[in-house]
Amino acid sequence: MNKLLTGTIAAAAGLAACAAVTVHAAAAAPAGGGLDRFYQQRLEWKACTLGPDDEIGKELDAAGAQCADVTVPLDYSDPDGRTITVGISRLRASGDAPRIGTMLINGGGPGIAIDMPPLIRDVMREAGERFDLVGMDPRSFGRSAPVDCGWPSGTWIKGAGETRRSFDRSVAFARDLARRCAGTDREILRHVNTRNIARDMDVVRAALGESKISYNGASYGTYLGAVYAELFPGRLDRVVLDSSVDPATFGPRLLAGTEDANERVLGDWAAWAANHHDRYGLGRTRDQVLGTVREIIAAAAREPLAVGRYRVDDSLVPVLLFMKIDTDQDAARASLAEDVAIFARAAKGQAVEPTPTLQEELAFLLTGAESATGSGQSAIICGDGTAPRDPEFYWSDVQRNRARSPIFAPVTRTVNPCAFWPVRPAEPPTRIGGHLPALLVAATGDTRTTYEQNKAMHAALRGSRMITLEANVHAPYQRGYPNLCVNEQVNRYLLTGRLPARDLTCPPEG
Repeated sequence: MNKLLTGTIAAAAGLAACAAVTVHAAAAAPAGGGLDRFYQQRLEWKACTLGPDDEIGKELDAAGAQCADVTVPLDYSDPDGRTITVGISRLRASGDAPRIGTMLINGGGPGIAIDMPPLIRDVMREAGERFDLVGMDPRSFGRSAPVDCGWPSGTWIKGAGETRRSFDRSVAFARDLARRCAGTDREILRHVNTRNIARDMDVVRAALGESKISYNGASYGTYLGAVYAELFPGRLDRVVLDSSVDPATFGPRLLAGTEDANERVLGDWAAWAANHHDRYGLGRTRDQVLGTVREIIAAAAREPLAVGRYRVDDSLVPVLLFMKIDTDQDAARASLAEDVAIFARAAKGQAVEPTPTLQEELAFLLTGAESATGSGQSAIICGDGTAPRDPEFYWSDVQRNRARSPIFAPVTRTVNPCAFWPVRPAEPPTRIGGHLPALLVAATGDTRTTYEQNKAMHAALRGSRMITLEANVHAPYQRGYPNLCVNEQVNRYLLTGRLPARDLTCPPEG
């Protein structure tokens, strides 16, 4: 689940001071419990490239970043036991203006985050030069005790399909993924969860010599930031949460409830595609385009569609749609229209080849090339909460929601590997509900973290403010979505430390 004005906000929208004081003194003292050696460690900074195939490292080095490994306990209740290292990158503040502080970046997913500093510096514009920007791979990913279960897919997401036979295949798929993870290091799995990732963040903060850090998180990263604030109150300075999850429902069933938003946004895409019928041939009206999509899924249920060397069945067509409707920008809409046109020809028995983009997507879904991505995500999500273990629960849930959401309920309501996960969560989920003067960014048509989920996070964090963007997009600030209103408001807050006096709404541009 990894990696975006018709006017300006009136001056009366104002900025109100919040308690965001930047401190550059020595790091806050650790809580004790034998953790001093981790909090007081000295970091050895080095080049980021690990080898000739390390593209992330090369990009970090080219941007002027450095990398380090931070030693943390595998189990924080046993600090004298086994340790792991957490990989971080740092892009130092630049320019003539005074440095504001250190900002930790998380781009969601969950996924690799060490690559984020150069990307976010560009999005932050002037503010990006005022912070030391730090990316940290969360444990189970990248350079932080990676989990790779040898999966035949890059994701745990697979639809229930159109029939009971398709659902049974999805159950077997999820069971096999969990079985493969059972054969890895179970001690690592047992201690992968968001609470421990937040604890790792605090060790990183101290090792960097900071009493407070700022934080910029998107999607899953919003939950991580909220958990950190709950576990370590008073250690955050400026906080941006971009497309927030509902902290009360994050866990193995995190997709349940997003199906309605996905159906609505797919309908908006279908209206766009209808206006471009002469190019894509999918239908001249919204309903005709949606009819084409349903025909494709029905054909894939009868026999998997041949797309080059790949075979795409009714459990995967909706997943491909789900992957590509997280923004309403024309380039993304056109890419999806190209894919659907290919599937439509395949459904008619024509020989087709994937575009380069579709080739990458199919390789992600149908080969083990990105096994570590899905494995690491599942390790965190399954480590954060328990899931119902009876497959019949999921079948009934899909059936209850299928009439209202025929395309996406089979994706969002179905079984996943957490139902068969080999270890139980080591801790209960964190209850979020403290005072955190954060700035939230939420889009009304978000298909990943719905607008209702964003409002739930806003309500849970007393003292927060929320910018509402009227658009169909996920993570608009971090992805650099073209809306001056959002970007200027967020960057002004990052420069000044002052939140807007009240919640704001940004209209779409153009």
